[in-house]
Amino acid sequence: MEERTSHKTSRERLSELVSTLREDILTGKRPVGDYLPSEKSFAAQFQLSNQSVRKGLDVLVSEGLIEKIPRVGTKVVGPQNGAFVTVKLGFHSSITGEAGIHQLLSVFQKENPHIRVQAVPTSSTNYISEYMSGGILDVVMMNFMNFQECVENGTEGLLEPMERNPELYSFLSDAFTVNGRQFVQPFIFSPLILCYNREHFREANLSEPDSSWQWNDLIEYSSRLAIPGERFGFHCDLYSSNRWPLLLLQTGGKFERYEGGRLKLAGTPMMDALRYCGEMKQRIPSLSEGVRTGESELLLAKGKTSMTMTSYFYLNYLLGERVSFDIAPVPHRGTPMTMLLNIGLAINRQSHVKAAAAKLVEFLTGNNAQLFVRQNTYSLPARKSAAEWVGEEKRYLPSRFSLFRETIPGFRYFTDLAISARELSVINQELKTYWAGLETEEALCSLIEDRLAVGSLS
Repeated sequence: MEERTSHKTSRERLSELVSTLREDILTGKRPVGDYLPSEKSFAAQFQLSNQSVRKGLDVLVSEGLIEKIPRVGTKVVGPQNGAFVTVKLGFHSSITGEAGIHQLLSVFQKENPHIRVQAVPTSSTNYISEYMSGGILDVVMMNFMNFQECVENGTEGLLEPMERNPELYSFLSDAFTVNGRQFVQPFIFSPLILCYNREHFREANLSEPDSSWQWNDLIEYSSRLAIPGERFGFHCDLYSSNRWPLLLLQTGGKFERYEGGRLKLAGTPMMDALRYCGEMKQRIPSLSEGVRTGESELLLAKGKTSMTMTSYFYLNYLLGERVSFDIAPVPHRGTPMTMLLNIGLAINRQSHVKAAAAKLVEFLTGNNAQLFVRQNTYSLPARKSAAEWVGEEKRYLPSRFSLFRETIPGFRYFTDLAISARELSVINQELKTYWAGLETEEALCSLIEDRLAVGSLS
């Protein structure tokens, strides 16, 4: 046994201990009423410290499989009468297609018959703190914006600190870390990318997009590809808070502030970039607010638009569609950068089934689940080896699928603009009327600066 475990990490050996004992109990190899060997015996068998063994046994205690009896020993007490642990997982409904979550949960429950997962889909962006504090969820899927809101509200304490997983991209884990403690384990991610119909470019005798493209190139090609009454040249929800900050990030600048800390907008490069976003409406007539989720991608699939700015997540709307598409880096304004979308899994610190919840998170970020995401969807798994897997593909794969690897140095979050999640939300709300031509630039700056005044509760 020592020879077999000597090359494994401490985490792997601990997982092996827990899995072996759990299987022995569930299959009856260790029947109810039997007492387990001493912690010292397990420590020697699995090359673990007594403290690590104790942690492993605590997992099985929380699952109701064993009971620690003081001064007597550890007794097998389950499973009894088909008893099982229920873990409530909260996730955004779109993740169903973006990561095949239901298929993954089905596999998890087959491997862990003593754990039932209750999937709780939600489209609300404000549910996390309420659901966690109320004990409604045990595990929650959250994006970078959600996490920033938790940090700003001081509610990250509702999340169970996690051990950093070196198998996941470090830049994803860094985003969910505060003061040296990680609270969310990365699951899937995506930079913003440009997706286009290759046939349309061939028919128009135009070269395909590449990393040299600036926004003026996209505007020009959009005009040349568009066919009135038949298709758009470019279509996307540029005015989503997951899209327009990209143009500001590409300036390489940050939001300025007055001496007291209040956000300054009038006469700044950030206002110039916001004005440029609005001007694109006149230059690309197909741009509009309120585009439904997946609408642009489905238009591309039907040949009704030649290009869209999207993410690897939304490429899943093209799965199974008969369209020859490829991807390219997003256009820039002199500085190649793209906005990064990062989705992870957090555990409720107050959960009564934390051990089972941790096992679910471990499974979803493990090699098999992450490889499933890579092989069956267009989403990028957080595990480096899975994201960069090369093998026989089960579905059409754009020739430049792996371009994300070369663009990693240009990945940016909205926080690189030196604004908070609350400030981004307020700016986003006020920009709608400005871009619609119903608000002057002067009025916009005044409204945003006043609403974001230090101490304002609006």
